[in-house]
Amino acid sequence: MGVFKRHRLQNRFCQSVLSIIGAAVLIWSILPLAPGDPSRRILQARGIIEPTDFEISEMRRELKMDQPVIIRFLSWSANIVKGDFGISWQTGKPITSEFLKRLPQTLKLALTAFFLAALFAIPAGLFSAYYHNRWPDHLFRIFALIGAASPSFIISLFLIHFVIIGMGWGQVVLSGHWNQVWLPAFVLAIDITAIWSRLLRASLLEIKGRPFITSAMARGASKKRVLWFHAFLNALVPLLNMMGLTLGSLLGGTIIVETIFSWPGLGRYIIEAITARDLPVIQAYALFSTLCYVSVSLLVDIISSLLDPRIAQRWV
Repeated sequence: MGVFKRHRLQNRFCQSVLSIIGAAVLIWSILPLAPGDPSRRILQARGIIEPTDFEISEMRRELKMDQPVIIRFLSWSANIVKGDFGISWQTGKPITSEFLKRLPQTLKLALTAFFLAALFAIPAGLFSAYYHNRWPDHLFRIFALIGAASPSFIISLFLIHFVIIGMGWGQVVLSGHWNQVWLPAFVLAIDITAIWSRLLRASLLEIKGRPFITSAMARGASKKRVLWFHAFLNALVPLLNMMGLTLGSLLGGTIIVETIFSWPGLGRYIIEAITARDLPVIQAYALFSTLCYVSVSLLVDIISSLLDPRIAQRWV
């Protein structure tokens, strides 16, 4: 049995590796398939509006664009494995060092939003299921609908205008301290809370109709005990999967909120790269987001398989 489980785990790990390789090929294709000459765009990004033919040829040699495509891809892949994402066209600085300088602030914001969402969503889902079709359930459903339908940039601008500027709570330009993370994290947590709470509610209501729940209630278990010790533990697996996918997307997708709140993370750096068409930075961020998503997804699948061994059967 242990060998069989190990084989399934290896299959799941290979699927993740193949996903990363496929994504890397697509992401790398951004550069050679982009219109125009990359050498000219790099020189223009560095302030040389009309580069000479000699400057362009020297830049092409520096980028090793005179080599075959497959050699350039393998060279890029080898550098990525070593943690080298290349050089920014706009600044001429190593992208890895720029990422490492800003990544801790993005992690701080994403993880704070994640735990805020869990703090709000789990009680909301439990209360909604416990008071099914009663006024607490309807109230939470209204809040969830509003939260899911409200774009994060609208909520961000609303809070900046009325809370920071109007009421004087906080600062418009944030420096990244812990006492400043709560407002942007709250914005990110609103939509997540709505999704998680509705998923948990639906899972709990579906599980409450199963025979083992009826059997537990027939043996005298209270409604609260059935909800917490029977239904909730069984509803934890789908919620855990959703939480993992959300964390993966959060780690690579806080750009809009970071930019609006001037949070010193990766968001502003990526927006500036997109504006300047700094393709190596965009490539690096796309690959980083993919790695976060696939890695967290793999970790959640492993944890879920420990909670419910039947999940591992899908990895074959």
